[in-house]
Amino acid sequence: MNRDKVIIKTSIIGILCNILLAVFKAVVGVISNSIAVILDAVNNLSDALSSIITIVGTKLAGKLPDKKHPMGHGRIEYLSAMIVSGIVLYAGIASLVQSFKKIIHPEKPDYSLTSLIIIAVAVVVKIVLGKYVKAQGQKVNSGSLVASGADALFDAILSASVLVCAIIFILSGFSLEAYVGVVISGFIIKSGIEMMTGTLDEILGVRSDKEMTSKIKHLITQNTKVRGAYDLIMHNYGPDKYYASVHIELPDTTTAKEIDSLTRELETKIYEETGVILAGVGIYAYNTHDDEALRIEKEVKQLVLQHKWAVQVHGFYLDVEAKMMRFDVVLSFDIEPQRAVQVLYDEIKKAYPDFAVKIAPDVDVSTTD
Repeated sequence: MNRDKVIIKTSIIGILCNILLAVFKAVVGVISNSIAVILDAVNNLSDALSSIITIVGTKLAGKLPDKKHPMGHGRIEYLSAMIVSGIVLYAGIASLVQSFKKIIHPEKPDYSLTSLIIIAVAVVVKIVLGKYVKAQGQKVNSGSLVASGADALFDAILSASVLVCAIIFILSGFSLEAYVGVVISGFIIKSGIEMMTGTLDEILGVRSDKEMTSKIKHLITQNTKVRGAYDLIMHNYGPDKYYASVHIELPDTTTAKEIDSLTRELETKIYEETGVILAGVGIYAYNTHDDEALRIEKEVKQLVLQHKWAVQVHGFYLDVEAKMMRFDVVLSFDIEPQRAVQVLYDEIKKAYPDFAVKIAPDVDVSTTD
């Protein structure tokens, strides 16, 4: 499955459908003097524009890496998704403004049987199109397509409400379309805001998916030489484009030759199983054949983890001859790292005054199970 081809094909289908719907609705809206139908037509044109932006964004994101952008151009898709959500938000606000105007200065619409049939067909087309585009977007992990599909489904609700209002007007002579337009506009605005904040989260960087990070750590620790995998950080350079770094715990007797062989094996395994490029593997050594070191490690971990803001201790190593201990502590976001380190340092120095203590604070960026 070629991801770019799927996105472009789906977007072209969306463009053609929305342009046809916009033309038919515009004609119906003008003939029947219906502001709701005219706004619906404008909304279809904004959807067509969104699909065009999606195509452009996909083409640009698919450019090969270059000297200026060595990680590729995949993040452009997030910008195109942001533009699409902006268009959805604008369409909602514009619809809200026009609906309020029609409440203040009402005009009676004049619906015909033909106009009702066209609106009904538009509802069905939008539902089918929305589900199709959203499903394709989820299949290839395209935020732009998912946003466009969701918008199409909202448009179907909008068109359905217009149809209901038309039927009520024909039966009772009472026009509700402006009031319903206000309600629907609110939903469209909400959708636009949610799409925008979701895309903004991707641009800013959010905690990696728990299922994915857990899978990577599990794959690493399947190797019997690895006692634990920690500090997994994943960098996103566009949908399905991840680079990662991780620390692994190995016996202090492991040679450089063995480490080189092991890390290459892990890099290949992670990429084949998850598609994630393991770009960096750091090494923690743990004490072997040293009962005193194991005892002190256990006591230090108990001392540290009595604090609620201390999530995990790892990378512990004790050099008995040099009288030095070092370890990393994963901290929650409830405490300032420098303050936490000072508290732990004072407590551990009090318990082990003869040892030099080095504590590295880590951020809880992925699951620590």
